[in-house]
Amino acid sequence: MAYDEFLADRIRQHLKDQHIVFSELKMMGGLCFKVDNKMLCGIHLDKTYGDHLLMARIGETAYTNEIEKPECLPMDFTGRPMKGYVFVTPDGFDSDADLSYWIDLCLAFNPLAKASKPRKKS
Repeated sequence: MAYDEFLADRIRQHLKDQHIVFSELKMMGGLCFKVDNKMLCGIHLDKTYGDHLLMARIGETAYTNEIEKPECLPMDFTGRPMKGYVFVTPDGFDSDADLSYWIDLCLAFNPLAKASKPRKKS
């Protein structure tokens, strides 16, 4: 199993409960949720950490506050943390209220986020 299906179902349900139109994209063994064609959040199995992490796109302003929390890690795929993104450990999304907090933070930033440039098909 590449990503936590139970967590994926919890994210789907939260978005559906709020009547959010979203899409999903499987990538690099994980799952990405997109709103308005922009990454909202995702699920990543981190081999270094040894568990599934919630990837949250929260923006640089929220990042400065949230990264101080013990359940937050810098989102670092390449050796350099990505600005405005955090990994949240399972302790940070164990309860439905905690998961809702992170998803709502992502939803608040989403209108400000820039969409990725579409890739050219070769």
